Amino acid sequence: MRFAHIYDLAKRVKSNIQRVIVGKEDIIDLLLVALISSGHVLLEDVPGMGKTLLAKCLAKSLDCTFKRVQFTPDLLPSDLSGINYFNQKIGGFEFRPGPIFTNILLADEINRATPRTQSSLLECMEERQVTIDGETMKLQQPFMVIATQNPIEIQGTFPLPEAQLDRFLLKVQMGYPSTSEGIEILKRFKERNPFDEISPVVSREEVIAAQRDYVNVFVGDDILRYIVNIVEMTRKHNDVHLGVSPRGSQALLRASQVYAILQGRDYVIPDDVKAMAKPVLRHRMILRNVMAAKGGQQDEIIDQILRQVPVPTEERLWEREG
Repeated sequence: MRFAHIYDLAKRVKSNIQRVIVGKEDIIDLLLVALISSGHVLLEDVPGMGKTLLAKCLAKSLDCTFKRVQFTPDLLPSDLSGINYFNQKIGGFEFRPGPIFTNILLADEINRATPRTQSSLLECMEERQVTIDGETMKLQQPFMVIATQNPIEIQGTFPLPEAQLDRFLLKVQMGYPSTSEGIEILKRFKERNPFDEISPVVSREEVIAAQRDYVNVFVGDDILRYIVNIVEMTRKHNDVHLGVSPRGSQALLRASQVYAILQGRDYVIPDDVKAMAKPVLRHRMILRNVMAAKGGQQDEIIDQILRQVPVPTEERLWEREG
């Protein structure tokens, strides 16, 4: 396969993470999709589901810099980006970089920070740069934000605005472990913490190379049309007030390309698009019913759309092309 180096990278990272995390293979795959496609991830679930541990395992599997920030209501934008302070020793101002200057940033409980602080991530996440006192500084590659939030608790939280949500490539929901997985978790953590025993298995250069090469995965015109048809249906659905933007269709394409590599292929098929539809699109739609949105009705709407949009097949392609 043309992209064997990316497939091998993902396999090594996944095996390393699974030394700590029990089950959740599909969730780990989604994190790898975001990493390789230069995207960001919003991990959402109730406390104690392993969101932070999963993010730390991914970061520790890479030979990259890692910073963790606990978001709180008193966190200021300068606490993330850094400040210019007056250094009396040199008699002038000196820049002290904040935690944003890293490769992997864990924004823990991101919805506990005020909108002002949340908005300080917009430029960083989209343009990979930060502007401080009128000076624009590029962030080091790779740069990935993994944010966590609790969807249930509302006391002392500030919901992420749509513009902020749209910066995340994927929104991932962890879910409870099965009975057998719960037993394995107790066994694995009974005597020691396996997180302390893992070490980096992938270099920074390998990650950058994967992020550069995955775009060459072949995507046929029929698949591109399939992606656009799905996105357009989100704008026409009766229960959707605001559908997915062109940025969302680009995100679905990028995610599908990487997912195809993880399945051992160098081309995208409709099943890749279907697999990525929910994590890519669920947070990019604004529903007419606010309570339905809180209840997770986005996934039901995406399922309806996937059933309605014709799946490209050889027969349909021959019919259309004659």
